[in-house]
Order: sequence, then structure tokens, then C-alpha cells
Amino acid sequence: MKISSPDSRLPTPDSRFHSRVSAWLFVPTLYFAEGVPYVIINNVSVIFYKQLGVDNTQIAFWTSFLYLPWVLKMFWGPIVDGYATKRKWTIYTQLGMTICLLSLAYSFQVSNFFLVSLLILGIGAFISATHDIAADGFYMLALERDAQAFFVGIRSTFYRFATIFAAGIVVFLAGQLELELEDIALSWTIAIALSSVIFAAIVIFHWFLLPLPTNDIEQKVSVKTIFSFYNQAVQSYFSQAKILAVLAFILFYRFGEGMLVKISAPFLLDETTVGGLGLSTSDVGLAYGTIGTFALVLGGVIGGILIAEFELKKIIWWMAIALNLPNLFYVYMAYTQPAITLVYVLVAIEQFGYGLGMAAYSVYLIYIAKEEYKTSHFAISTGIMALGMMLPGFISGYLQQVLGYPVFFILVCLLAIPGIFTLYFIPLDLENCDE
Repeated sequence: MKISSPDSRLPTPDSRFHSRVSAWLFVPTLYFAEGVPYVIINNVSVIFYKQLGVDNTQIAFWTSFLYLPWVLKMFWGPIVDGYATKRKWTIYTQLGMTICLLSLAYSFQVSNFFLVSLLILGIGAFISATHDIAADGFYMLALERDAQAFFVGIRSTFYRFATIFAAGIVVFLAGQLELELEDIALSWTIAIALSSVIFAAIVIFHWFLLPLPTNDIEQKVSVKTIFSFYNQAVQSYFSQAKILAVLAFILFYRFGEGMLVKISAPFLLDETTVGGLGLSTSDVGLAYGTIGTFALVLGGVIGGILIAEFELKKIIWWMAIALNLPNLFYVYMAYTQPAITLVYVLVAIEQFGYGLGMAAYSVYLIYIAKEEYKTSHFAISTGIMALGMMLPGFISGYLQQVLGYPVFFILVCLLAIPGIFTLYFIPLDLENCDE
């Protein structure tokens, strides 16, 4: 699990220092920085819009558009490959995200906050998606392949710590401030501003401590060369064995979650008279963003250990079932509206299963990214994954309003079937494939 040595063309003292930076130090911070903006843009936005009076249909529809940069990022992935280094792209996109978070905090204070905040979230989504390309590419360049597989559990863990911070601590803080200040907009301004300060600290940390891999080479190539490289990367990706089955797997594996993620927070927040559970903002921060996310982290760590211990093809079935089966708990909660203690327990179990299932999914996407085009291939895969989240999200709010919470969650469970079915057809013996 050796980290590549630095490029000899870089200043020697800095290079020697950076080459000794442990993956245990930069992998956690790298994926914390990757997780925070994604969670705020795609998950926390649902909560603050709900608390600011936007209805479920509008929330689900417009926040689903925010997945679009993650869907389309494959088209500018070659630019990240063709210019500068992954390290520079990583740091400068983190700086841009800091500015976006600060702007988002201010947007809650303007009269047309919904339009302004959506615009800022859209810009932030583009920057965050670009950061994902660079950070994932950097991860694959800075670590050898065995280390990539080993650290998948660590990176998933700290991505989930980002969820704890964004969907847990930030949401809980906003909820407490709502009670104390009796001003929802100001409460969210303070909470999101805190996120921008934390992100600024990460930028400074990475500026000085990210390693300098030998193969992360400073590049500046022509547009013609970029398009040529892009065409080669795309052709290489789509010429893989059983590619249609692979595409179906990537698209449908999380289709049920694409429905669930836009409605789970409104379900927890809505009053019991309209079918919700009547939790406060702080309760949601504890249930979904803190207790649930700790369970999700545990699932991710155990998933990474299991994948390192056993072959992926032997356990991916069980992990796919673990991802989807606990969604039945939402059906139960919608029908029974249980006490908050049981809600915490059921959400934690559901999130634990999600952590297991996502560990297998993440490793599979790494395995199908071929050596010469790792960054571009991974960007294509995650773009298709985002499409699988965006499409069901568009109609989830409308369906929930028409069907009601109980029937809607039954539909979520049924949408797990296509993703599991694709496992019969995808190539699974990838661990020992030629790089």
C-alpha cells in the first residue's frame, strides 16, 4: 500500500515531505471534503427547503435537477485529465466550494431566496462534481491497486462522517437555533456559514499536506488532443464485456434510493395528521444524520473488510439485498407512526444495510475503471449512477403526494428488484483482471 513518490521536477524538500504523508491522513480528509458539499446540495437542501415552507413536489423536482452535474461530469472529465494535475484540481475546486457555501448561507436572507439559493446550489453542484472527478482520480493515482481496495472502507467511512457533519451536526444546530432564535432563515444562515468555515480549513490543510504522486503530471494539451483522448476513453469504456448489463446495474442499483432520499426527510418532518412522523429538525439531525450515519459508517467499514477478505463476486448479492431490504422499515413506519426511539433504531438498521451495499458498489466501479483511463472511466460510471438517482427523484414528490406515504414506500421497495436482477448478467470476476 505504498504511496507513489513525488515528481522529480517539483521542489525537492517539499517532494520528500509530501511523499511521506500517510494515506491514513489524506484519504479521510479528501473524502470528507467530497462528502460535505454533496450531502448539503442533495440532502440537506431538502430539509431546509421543507422548513422554509416549500412543498414536497417542488422540493423533489428542483433538488433532483441538482444531480445533473454528476450525470454530465463524464463530458468534462477529460479536461480534468488533460490540464494541470489532479492535486491542483482538487484544491481549487475545494476553494470554489468554500465560496459557494458562504454564498448559500447569505441567500437565505434575500426575499427571493428559493431562486437565488437554487442558482448557488447549481453552481456548487458543478464545482462539487468536478471536485469528485479530481479527488477520485487523485485517489487512484496516489495509491496502488491493493491499497485502493483496502482504503475503500476508510474513504466510505469518512464520506459518511461528512454526512454526520452535514446532515447531522449542521441540521441539529439549525434545529436548535430555530428554537432559540425563532427565525428559521437566520438559523440556516448560521449553520451553513459554519460549513463554509470548516471547508476553508480543509482547503488550507490540503494545500500543504496532499502528497505529490509521480504519475500526477502537470499537463496542458490541445483541445484536439482532449477530444481524441475523450473519444478513446469513451470507446474503451463502452467496449467492455457485457457493457449493457453493466450500465443497467449502475443505473438501477440505487433506483429505489433515488425515490427514498428525496422523501425520507419530509416524511420524518411532516405532521402525523398528513402521514408523517412529526419530528423536529433536531430530531431529524439525530435520527438520519447522526445515529443513522454512524450505523452507515459501520456498515461501510464492515463492507470494506468483507470485500478485502472475500471475493466481491461471492458477497455482492448479499450486499445488494442488505442495501434494499431495510427499506421495508419505512413502510412499517408509514403505517404505524412509531415512537421516536424506534424510529432511531429502524433508521440506523436501514443505514447500516446501505453502508454494506454501497461498499460493494464503490469497489465494482473502481474495478471497471481501466488503468489508462481510470479518471474518465470512473467519471462515466458515477455519472450514470447519478442519473439513476436523478430520474426517480424528479417524480418522487409527485408520486408521494398522489399515493400517500405508505404506498409510496411500498413502491420504493419494489424498485429494488431491477437492480438486484442485473447481478445475474454483469461480469463479477474482476478482482484479478488485467489492468
